[in-house]
Amino acid sequence: MNIRRWSFGFLAATLLVPGLAACKSDAAEPAAGTSASPSGPAVPADPKEALLASTKEMAKGDFTFTLAGAEMTGGGLVHKPSNSAQVTLKLGDGSQGMSMEMDLVYIDFESWVKMDLGGALGAAIPGMAKNKGKYQHLDKTKIEGIPDLQLDPESLDPVDSDALVKGVTDVQKTAEGTYAGKIDISAATESLALDEEVVTALGAQAKALPFTAKLDPQGRLTELVISMPAAGETAAHEVKIGYTGYGTGTGAKKPPADKVVEASAETYEMFK
Repeated sequence: MNIRRWSFGFLAATLLVPGLAACKSDAAEPAAGTSASPSGPAVPADPKEALLASTKEMAKGDFTFTLAGAEMTGGGLVHKPSNSAQVTLKLGDGSQGMSMEMDLVYIDFESWVKMDLGGALGAAIPGMAKNKGKYQHLDKTKIEGIPDLQLDPESLDPVDSDALVKGVTDVQKTAEGTYAGKIDISAATESLALDEEVVTALGAQAKALPFTAKLDPQGRLTELVISMPAAGETAAHEVKIGYTGYGTGTGAKKPPADKVVEASAETYEMFK
């Protein structure tokens, strides 16, 4: 398993990029080609335009997310109002001791990581076992040049669903708030939900995969499911992404002081 494949730089945008102004609701009749929502802006009637618009709310930086894929589950929150974010990931199925759990917290430019590398990895990397269950405080001067632990001002959404929906090539509205069609994921390999090695192994198949999506009454993305065929050593599976809590977050919590240690040299080396 390529531990460095899953990047955490996406969290930076909640700290470095100003949120966009909230969209104003319009009390007037909706324009042609749109449908009115109970509150918030009108939802475009064109299915593809509706999906493209469904990720705009994420620019405000206040939501929670979940994701699941092949041998990977996770979730977290982004909360621009408190300049904080958090993500948890579980990688691997535990077979042959190969598994990894991570919890990363960012608050006002401070960051911590808690890792459980499982039996095999934990034993193979010196110094990891002693920090099991502890949040390692990351020295800002030591993570410079380490992409997996760097702040990236170019992205607000850890799953990068904006890039994913831009890859939609064919879509129909199947019911109120639900859509289905084909999606090209070949250019969205920075998404936390995708394994770049799997996308590469799919080859041309990656350009036309079945997907379904759900939007809430305000037209915001709440679910995106991509059907992934078998590729290389990875069995067929679904990549499932969910969003909730738009505009209702309370922010990440600072790890308890008695659970914090300074990050070890092995931790920084592991991500290089």
